[in-house]
Order: sequence, then structure tokens, then C-alpha cells
Amino acid sequence: MTDPIADMLTRIRNSQLRGKSTVMTPASKLRAWVLDVLADEGYIRGYELMTGADGHPAIEISLKYYEGEPVIRELKRISKPGRRVYMGSQDLPSVRQGLGVSIVSTPRGVMSDASARAANVGGEVLCTVF
Repeated sequence: MTDPIADMLTRIRNSQLRGKSTVMTPASKLRAWVLDVLADEGYIRGYELMTGADGHPAIEISLKYYEGEPVIRELKRISKPGRRVYMGSQDLPSVRQGLGVSIVSTPRGVMSDASARAANVGGEVLCTVF
């Protein structure tokens, strides 16, 4: 697998289209950090580290719905392995006039675009969520 973040985002997107309450994905620190931001911003209920059926570490993500509709309407990967996208703190895009969130990997850790602007740090824009 060349892009584990895109794989996780696709699993979340597909599970929400099918109306699933949870989804499993292989575990990694970067995936957990991205899920921390999604949970803090209220886009997922939470996640739990566990062991998968094959014995490898896995993450079970609890998806969030509001009145039968998924809370996440759009989940888009920005920085890809073939084209990395880096931005300074003042250049970070606002998603849907502030209704959405950009997830940024900074030297101070993975955080939302608002947190990165407040901390005055830039970094790699991983994805946007609306």
C-alpha cells in the first residue's frame, strides 16, 4: 500500500455510504493522529485500538450520523505521495468558509488548520473534511 492515509479515508467514505456504524483499518501512529483530529472536531464518535482477525494491530473507527445522514459529507486527500502539498501558517486554506477542517501535519504534530494558524506553524496539508 503506497498511501495509508488515502486508504483509511476511502474506508471511512465507503462505510458511510453503506450506512455502517464501524469500520476497521490497519493501525499506525499517523492514522491515529488523524483520527484524533477528526474526533476532536466532532466528525467521528471515536476509535479503539485492537487486534485484527489476522493478528495485526487494527483500529476500529466508530462513525457518526445525524438524523440518518453521515456527519462527514466530503472527505478529500490533498497531499499525495506523488505530489506533496506544504503551506505556511498564513496560507492554510479555509474549507467551506470555515465550516470544514483541513488536517495539517506540522512539526508540532497533526492538527486542524485553525490550531495550526493559532500556533503559527505550517506543514503538509493531509486532507480536508466537510
